Amino acid sequence: MTHAATPAELLTAFARTRASLDGAEVTYWWTGDIHSWAPGEPYQRLFGFEGINVARLVPDEESGGYRLLTREAAFYLDPLTREILDTWEGRAVEHIWNDPANLMLRPFPVPLTDLGDQVCFSLEIPLSHPSPLPVAQYPRNSADDTYRALELFQFFAPATVLSTDAVSVPATMSWTRMSPWLPWMEQGPRPGGLTYHCRGRKLDSYERVPARTREFIAGHHPAFAHAPEKWTEPNENSWTAFRRLHPPR
Repeated sequence: MTHAATPAELLTAFARTRASLDGAEVTYWWTGDIHSWAPGEPYQRLFGFEGINVARLVPDEESGGYRLLTREAAFYLDPLTREILDTWEGRAVEHIWNDPANLMLRPFPVPLTDLGDQVCFSLEIPLSHPSPLPVAQYPRNSADDTYRALELFQFFAPATVLSTDAVSVPATMSWTRMSPWLPWMEQGPRPGGLTYHCRGRKLDSYERVPARTREFIAGHHPAFAHAPEKWTEPNENSWTAFRRLHPPR
């Protein structure tokens, strides 16, 4: 079945891995670390990292696929104590509150690796577009007028994901991201950037998110405990959020 699966079957299998076919809310939780890299400098673990994504899957009749409606929140941690940071090198830390972080899922040959009793869905997403933070307007926060990043996802599901009738299956995931320095780090034109290295899993419910993280979300932006009810755009990210919070003068 693995090799004969059609793009539509692969998408359905991935959809029940990433979310739930019945539209129920699904929470993914992850944790990891963020390392810096720069020419001529040693790699350095700058931050711990922890986050959640709460998603709702909605069929999209026009494409024959799905709309994945999500919010995601993620937090920069002290690399040793794992406490949520307020400041870094005297600068205020701006945590991630992406609302929305939606995704259109259309039938396509989702890359799949057979691992025996598991399969792995692999998504490699290179990003390149005009930066929301042009250097002329944000010389301390941006090094390029083009935003470039690379997102690498792996979702691990039971091998039966291609044949089951279940609306949702247990899953684990890994995520690697290469990106420029974050705007709030104020690194200006300094060469280099960040590499995120995280792993996580699909939870039985939002209540399985670690209590510290749930409490932080409840105290700052409680809407992030739930997925959006309807599709909106454009998506939010750290660069668009920074521009919204710090409009050019």
